[in-house]
Amino acid sequence: MPLAELPTSDSSVPPLHVTDLTKRYGEERAIDCVTFSAAAGDVVGIIGPNGAGKTTLLETVVGLLPADSGEVLWHGQVLPASQRRNALFYLPDGVRPYRDEATFQVVSFFAGIYRRSKAETADTIDSVGLSPVLHKRVHALSKGYNRRLLLALALLAPHPVLLMDEPFDGFDLRQTREIVEVLRNQAARGRTFILAIHQLADAQRVCDRVILIAAGRVRGAGTLDELRAQTALPAGSLEDIFLALT
Repeated sequence: MPLAELPTSDSSVPPLHVTDLTKRYGEERAIDCVTFSAAAGDVVGIIGPNGAGKTTLLETVVGLLPADSGEVLWHGQVLPASQRRNALFYLPDGVRPYRDEATFQVVSFFAGIYRRSKAETADTIDSVGLSPVLHKRVHALSKGYNRRLLLALALLAPHPVLLMDEPFDGFDLRQTREIVEVLRNQAARGRTFILAIHQLADAQRVCDRVILIAAGRVRGAGTLDELRAQTALPAGSLEDIFLALT
């Protein structure tokens, strides 16, 4: 199903709604009845420590892993796993696409696939700070610059919802703030981001709402103010709240 043919008839419900999503490995529930929504322009954080189930959740939502139960809805209608790639773009952690190609060639290839203009491509390269390494081959990029490449590829995609696993990994504080601004600018244009993050300070900085998970289960969800009210921590940080709920 092409992107233009995805159901959009019901504007009263969020574009993406995940309900009771469960993924098992044997007797272990890697994710257990996870439910959340994401509206247009939302930046939603999936927050938890390493091993909490964040990556499994993203991969199950986008259809890379089969769910044992639960549904993914698009504008109120069930979105089969085989069709999710038309609405959802997933940026995994730690991959190096086309390792032996020059960075610019990889960006140009993706821009061509998605019919991006030269101006759009140049703006994307500039926004993520990729210009200094365009001549380098992907395998020679530092961790931070490889992350910038992945972000550029995701932003060139036309998908309305982008799911990203640890998008700030490899960045220092200043670089993280720069990328946060890029994502916030994209969200202001109506794109939706679902970010799996284990650094709570980064999550507090960029996310409109957060889903706190531990051992595959949702332990809290909402805006920072809503979670502060829920835990009776009126000045609590996201770290304080997570510790209180888990």
